[in-house]
Amino acid sequence: MTETSPQSYARFGGLLYLLINAAGLFGEHAVRGALLVPGDAAATAARIAAAPGLWRAGIALDLLMHVCDVFVMWSIYVLLRVVHRNLALLVLLFNLVQTAVLVANKLTLLVPVFLLGNAPYLHAFAPEQLQAWSYLAIRMHEHGFGIGLIFFGFVCLLEGHLIRRSRFLPWLIGALMQLAGVCYLANSIALLVAPEIQARLFPWVMLPCFVAELSFASWLLIKGVDVPEWRRRAQAASQVVAEPA
Repeated sequence: MTETSPQSYARFGGLLYLLINAAGLFGEHAVRGALLVPGDAAATAARIAAAPGLWRAGIALDLLMHVCDVFVMWSIYVLLRVVHRNLALLVLLFNLVQTAVLVANKLTLLVPVFLLGNAPYLHAFAPEQLQAWSYLAIRMHEHGFGIGLIFFGFVCLLEGHLIRRSRFLPWLIGALMQLAGVCYLANSIALLVAPEIQARLFPWVMLPCFVAELSFASWLLIKGVDVPEWRRRAQAASQVVAEPA
């Protein structure tokens, strides 16, 4: 890849973006969705204890997804910095914080693996205590994920603004990404301050997020960017940088 081949960055970022979405859905529904019994710590613990390999595989897949996310951030930064370098850098910083929070948050998912094992030191606690602590760790992960998405909400707002200004990506996708940012922020804030409301809003408030991100990733992979327009913006941006202060 070179600075003069924006289509390579677009296709690379779009492919990984789609893989991230697929991996996220698999981890949430095929792993945690299959093992988690809402409101029932004992049943959840029994399922995890019966399939610890699946639970660990879900964690590993999530971490691989976050590694891919770094490459997506890099690709999108390269594409959008020709629109406004400082705002593109701000998007990158918000995205890095989000990913760091989500990676650290995966430690809470390892807690049930340790608590539901056969280590001798666990014999000091009653099974009901271990089950309750395991379920609490999973609930903490849900809230940690919501905290991380606060930062991603700002990513979507700023990224959408840059896309709308770019003229080498569709204006509509930029508007959808900004709508997704509002929805991410609304969902996360409601989760923290009004969980009853958030429970009623979810998953409907997340539907625009799914549509926006899927549209953006698919466009990058299939259509890419308007290369002549991107190069025109890149040339204009380089001239601004080259001007003396």
